[in-house]
Amino acid sequence: MAEEKRFAKATWQIMEQLLDVENLEDALSGSLEIIVNTLNSEAGAIWFLDEKTDRLSPLFHIGPADISNITVENGLGLEGIVTKTGKSVIVEDAANDPRFDGTVFDDNGLTTKTMICVPLNNLHNVIGCVQIVNKKDGTLYDKDELSLCEHMASLAAITIDEKGLIVDFKEKKEVLAELTDVIKEFPSGDGVSRVLKGINLEIYKNEFVVVLGESGCGKSTMMNIVGGMDFLTDGKLFIEGRDFSHPSDKELTEYRRKYVGFIFQSYNLMPNLTAIENVRFIAELVSDPMKPEDAIAKVGLKDKANNYPSQMSGGQQQRVSIARAIVKNPKLILADEPTAALDYATSIEVLKVIEDIVKNNGTTVMMVTHNPEIARMADRVVKVRNGKIASIKKNMHPVHAEELVW
Repeated sequence: MAEEKRFAKATWQIMEQLLDVENLEDALSGSLEIIVNTLNSEAGAIWFLDEKTDRLSPLFHIGPADISNITVENGLGLEGIVTKTGKSVIVEDAANDPRFDGTVFDDNGLTTKTMICVPLNNLHNVIGCVQIVNKKDGTLYDKDELSLCEHMASLAAITIDEKGLIVDFKEKKEVLAELTDVIKEFPSGDGVSRVLKGINLEIYKNEFVVVLGESGCGKSTMMNIVGGMDFLTDGKLFIEGRDFSHPSDKELTEYRRKYVGFIFQSYNLMPNLTAIENVRFIAELVSDPMKPEDAIAKVGLKDKANNYPSQMSGGQQQRVSIARAIVKNPKLILADEPTAALDYATSIEVLKVIEDIVKNNGTTVMMVTHNPEIARMADRVVKVRNGKIASIKKNMHPVHAEELVW
């Protein structure tokens, strides 16, 4: 009986918030707070769907995890599944639920154990979802609590439909490269293996973006398509607004030669050339390069300029490969596991150089790595899972390379 009164009171409070509304955003965040408090929960969020990108963003959230800069692809994770299907779920054991994806709360300081997630359905279509996470006393959510959340979500969706809510999802940044519905398939036996399953991603000018994901998830394939080292099967690739989905051989050569710099895990230096000669060789391929001596100095190897690769450490060779990438004055540098073969101290030295390139050269750097600690210094962190973008997080306060610890 006490529980019924508590739920009835919460429903009445939510109705007061939403039906006599002056500021719709305040009313929605206030309603979320009522639900979180009534259900004695640790966290909650209201997610909205951006129909243009087919991604969800948290418009409001409560709790210790800052998820304000995360987006989730519609149909992936509990948030995306509920929005895609329009069906509510109760999760009793998140860690063992195959639908659960830990890229939201768990990656930001809150371990998800139990959850309620209900759709925001305004009778015309699903526009997002309401998510409530972890009861503080450790008990499981029940059907009555699910029903309360569904009532709140219904009232919220109807109010949004009546009052209108304009949500500006778009990043206010200039786009350098854009992948739209990109699919990549490889021959496999008698059929094909689909590695990328509809990638949608914008890469901005003068940003450091880190791409994380398990082996085989498609992150390197995605980067290779951006770099012109591989070709998409379907979808679109735009470079500064120009359709680059199916470039000619001449366009591809010019793009890779002048526009993009590459940094690989294996360095790929020519062993019979000194450091400065390795850099000069690349500089001679473009019309307006940086001085090779300046590029070598930029990576702190002025005193090793005349050494051959065999006379340098792994970290020094990697810095030569970075000098070789920047000497072209590229707009985009693609780095595939550039620190994987290096020890911690050497890795930090290499990352400091990359940090400086973004900050002082105005270059965009896209790095694929298995090391989640490196993501702390990125402007944005993209997580790839099973060939799709699972989440995108904007770092509000990126750290410096020397602050990383692993």
